[in-house]
Amino acid sequence: MAAKLRKGDKVIVLAGKDKGQTGEIKSVDPKAGKAVVDGVNMAIRHEKQSQSNEGGRTPKAMPIQLSNLAIVDANGKASRVGFREEDGKKVRFAKTTGDVI
Repeated sequence: MAAKLRKGDKVIVLAGKDKGQTGEIKSVDPKAGKAVVDGVNMAIRHEKQSQSNEGGRTPKAMPIQLSNLAIVDANGKASRVGFREEDGKKVRFAKTTGDVI
């Protein structure tokens, strides 16, 4: 099945503690049905000091369920993703505006 949300897409959070926040997808795990979005679902992680890093408490973006994300269309609103064929190629488009993503 084709992926509706991919790495690099601008998305908005539909549910949960970060509802309404927007960000860019850093990575997607289709098997688990989760994605890591930049600046969303942040958690504090404690890192041990080493030569390469200072250590201490660092914020880290944690995975969020794909069902709680929606792509942002040209108007800046949440949109569902559809598929259609253009010039013999399968493309994704925003259902609200009809624009190719």
